[in-house]
Amino acid sequence: MEAKRTEIGELGEFGLIEKLTSSFVLQQESSIKGVGDDAAVIDGGDRFMLLSTDSLVEGIHFDLSYMPLKHLGFKAVSVNVSDIAAMNGIPTQITVSLAISNRFSVEAMEELYEGIKLACDQYKVDLVGGDTCASHSGLMISVAVVGFVDKDKITFRNGAKNGDIVCATGDLGAAFMGLNVLAREKEAFKGNPNLTPDLEEYAYLVKRQLRPEARMDMIHELRDFNVVPTSMIDVSDGLASELFHLCKQSGLGVAVYEDKLPMDGKMYETAVEFKLDPISAVMNGGEDYELLFTISQDDFEKIKNHPDIHFIGYMHEAEKGKVLSTKGGNVVPLTAQGWKHF
Repeated sequence: MEAKRTEIGELGEFGLIEKLTSSFVLQQESSIKGVGDDAAVIDGGDRFMLLSTDSLVEGIHFDLSYMPLKHLGFKAVSVNVSDIAAMNGIPTQITVSLAISNRFSVEAMEELYEGIKLACDQYKVDLVGGDTCASHSGLMISVAVVGFVDKDKITFRNGAKNGDIVCATGDLGAAFMGLNVLAREKEAFKGNPNLTPDLEEYAYLVKRQLRPEARMDMIHELRDFNVVPTSMIDVSDGLASELFHLCKQSGLGVAVYEDKLPMDGKMYETAVEFKLDPISAVMNGGEDYELLFTISQDDFEKIKNHPDIHFIGYMHEAEKGKVLSTKGGNVVPLTAQGWKHF
């Protein structure tokens, strides 16, 4: 009898993780949170230690025909620091592991590490180790990050309460549209190698894709306002996907408002230029690395005038579902069509 074969794509990233790890039981008293949040949580005595890791693979997560190695190094650190921010923590150390094919020179790797150093300086984290090995094809960079958070400030995905206000930082959809611009310019260049890409008009969008910044500034500001989010996640796979995670982990539904969604004007114009729905870009684009979090209504007054925090909806009972209220007054179910890892 032929053994059953299940394609990984049938499960997707989170289904695969759940399938592979559901039988694991935390055996150490110090292991507070394992798989299922932005970072693992370890009891470190007076504080919690946070651990997270992400890998970026050439051809899957980045294209070196338009991704400068310096930007790649910076981005690899940023996406990991963002996971620590999503737990309301402060990053402290990283390790970097590389798999390198022989098409890369020492000088190329120095350029990569220039970007890593820039990120370390910006986020005030120390590079403390890693590993390097050969690759038969392409480049893979894997970063692990350590951070810490006071025990009374830790924020998980599962802490949202009915009636909590849903907040998003910055603007959303720009990184996705930056990727579309870069892909278009790449195709144009393939058709005419003498063509010089003109990206100045799209500089903000391209930067959001190639050199995203973790919102550690917002973590420090929330501390200044004495606000501890009830739940939080970073927007890496698209706003809708992240809302689904908060709802699932907190056992709630959510209502968000189309006219409250934060978007940059250039992102909107470029989506229209590409004949894409700007709202779809915001909901499903991903890679913005902004923070999505919930606060109790009691904390609203503390941050209501913050220019970079947007109040996009509220949590409600799970039975009411996950819905979007459109500008036209319709209420439609949310769908999550963000980045698929497999």
